[in-house]
Amino acid sequence: MSEHHLMVIGADRVDASEATEVRSPYDGRVLGTVPTGTDEHIDAAVAAAKTALADGPLPNHQRASILDRLADAITSRHEEFAQSISAEAAKPIATARVEASRAVDTARFSAAVARTFTSEALTPDASSAGANKTAWVKKVPIGVVGAISPFNFPLNLVCHKVAPAIAAGCPVVLKPASATPLTAILLATVLLEDCGLPPGWLNVVTCPGRTASHLVEHEDVAMITFTGSPPVGWGIRAIAARKKVSLELGNNSPIVIEPDVDPVTAATKLKVAAFGYAGQTCISTQRIYVHEDIAAAFTEAMADQARSLVVGDPASDATEVSSLIDAGETERVANWVDEATAAGAKLVCGGTMVDGVLAPTVLADVTDDMKVSCIEVFGPVVGIATYTDYEDALVRANASDYGLQAAVFTSDIGRALRAAEVLEYGSVLINESPSWRADHMPYGGIRDSGNTREGPAYTVREMTEDRVVVIQA
Repeated sequence: MSEHHLMVIGADRVDASEATEVRSPYDGRVLGTVPTGTDEHIDAAVAAAKTALADGPLPNHQRASILDRLADAITSRHEEFAQSISAEAAKPIATARVEASRAVDTARFSAAVARTFTSEALTPDASSAGANKTAWVKKVPIGVVGAISPFNFPLNLVCHKVAPAIAAGCPVVLKPASATPLTAILLATVLLEDCGLPPGWLNVVTCPGRTASHLVEHEDVAMITFTGSPPVGWGIRAIAARKKVSLELGNNSPIVIEPDVDPVTAATKLKVAAFGYAGQTCISTQRIYVHEDIAAAFTEAMADQARSLVVGDPASDATEVSSLIDAGETERVANWVDEATAAGAKLVCGGTMVDGVLAPTVLADVTDDMKVSCIEVFGPVVGIATYTDYEDALVRANASDYGLQAAVFTSDIGRALRAAEVLEYGSVLINESPSWRADHMPYGGIRDSGNTREGPAYTVREMTEDRVVVIQA
């Protein structure tokens, strides 16, 4: 019998009059139920957070110790967290274990920030008006943070919001993705029961997306941090004009592969980048521009890599690709593949269902106006196009509504530096896939990819305000 998981509001575990089932995307079994939160639950959670803040800030050493204990707790319960991620997100268990390990890093980096971020000394006497004055910039918590997390990283992307908020001294009201709330509740339970986080500093409300608008609009919420789709993200930005709104949105990651690169080596490198977690990551490799001299060899090698992937049950240690988050997404991605082939793309491999899972798909002869190229696919699909002129390839890579991460594979240092100069993305990677990220780096994009940088040190900056203090001698 599946377990009913309660919301976390202040010191209480709270139910609701209705419940929502959480099902496995792979086989549809019920994993558990959660309360269907309402506006009133959000009000109570915000009030609990506001009370926690009013009671006084947690000292920095206490914030750091809590986060270090969180890293230890995730480490000791690593398999429990991985199994939770795998079950509700249909993330292959081997990949889920990697996510749990990354969350340990995120907590550790956040603890380090809590210990080391400092005030900034000013020099008021640089102006004649500032003689005999001492001044500094004190970092203060921005206030209550409303966090809205996505389904694809049910632990680590929650940690990327919650752990820096703790480091910054901000209480959080978390609305986890409706498809994957169980891991977030487990994280909150661990923080509050095992790590010493006082009540009110993390509240979890499991509500539908439409109800989350009440959190966005709430007058006692100072900041919204959102990871998800561009339409929803920019919609939040529009209705919360007086709040700080940090957005991490989508991408259709491009790669330019020069003819001086071994095609088999490049394809091997891109195997996981293109198809890991069925392509359901914001920086999944999607658009591949290959020089025509090596296009045939690369396409064959990429197809070989795609065919070699083990498709099936996410609970199996051998599985590398499993189900998309729901049947509707599977149908959408399959339809986009069909549209592309109808418009002239060549289906090199995949495009079929295997054990209820959309097989890793490689398309050739893709044009820039096809949905599989110009819109984020968020599925196990890559499209290959060819080029003859390097500068033209860079222009095509830039021709996107998104701007998160891009990559170039080349052994020519001049061309590598040229890419770093002209590719208009939050990150440019050389001889590494655009799907690479370390959790302490400033991760984020421009255009429809968002408006912020995440990574604990950078998130803490977003979650604090500058208060100038001046003392007359």
